[in-house]
Amino acid sequence: MVSTSYTCLAVIDDYLDLKLAEFLERAASEQAPGAGSVAAVAIALAASLVAKVARRSRDSWTDGAGVAAQALELRSRCPSLARDDADAWQQALAALGSARGRHGGDAELRRVLDRAADLPLAIAETGADVAGLALLAAERGEASLRGEAVAAAVLAHAGVRAAAHLVVINLATRSADERTERAGRAERAAASAASGALAGER
Repeated sequence: MVSTSYTCLAVIDDYLDLKLAEFLERAASEQAPGAGSVAAVAIALAASLVAKVARRSRDSWTDGAGVAAQALELRSRCPSLARDDADAWQQALAALGSARGRHGGDAELRRVLDRAADLPLAIAETGADVAGLALLAAERGEASLRGEAVAAAVLAHAGVRAAAHLVVINLATRSADERTERAGRAERAAASAASGALAGER
């Protein structure tokens, strides 16, 4: 059984120390963070794969070291994005619960929902950058590691698609919000990168 003493943020902080089975168990628990945090973790894993491929391809790929550095920089953003998204998710749930039955505008609820949209958007845009690097790694990295790079592109796209969907959900009552279009652009870019990486294997 998963200890209920873990808070949502503690789960995020502990992710890197968990065995896979425990990670999966906690992700399914009532104390787990929202889907945006899980998307950020997926993108971080994709960035790690890209960095591995790029590092091991340095002898044959002039830009390999630079791509590895970029991938690691993108990965470094993911823990704080995951942690902040978990916090925003809990705040949004609480705000929505307290708003039930109230009439009229609620500036605090709007602020909370804005943050709940901003964070998955940042996750999606980070993931799109990772997917683009994964495509480069698939095209220019060591041939023996192409499968690793392709897996990174597909995993990054999955994280981006999930995060972009959360942006749309959190802005469902808004019309013409530019964040919806930005999320769509991130998803399309990641999808194109994943498709390109997969096509290169055929």
